[in-house]
Amino acid sequence: MQFDIRIPIGIMFLLIGGVLSAYGWVAAPSGASGSLALNVDVWWGGAMALFGIGMLALARRAMVRKALCTPEVQG
Repeated sequence: MQFDIRIPIGIMFLLIGGVLSAYGWVAAPSGASGSLALNVDVWWGGAMALFGIGMLALARRAMVRKALCTPEVQG
């Protein structure tokens, strides 16, 4: 079995994105004028979590394809 780098990358981005989103929901808004009154932590945390989910989905798809393409050896 080969190591698929998408799995740890997906887990890392999913966890960090979840923590960043949670922080954005819990923390008081900073009031920075450059953010246009948007909670940037929530949006970027969501984007990171979506990227992590995408990486995990691609890793899962690769495992399924490999399992389907590998012929069974009967002994």
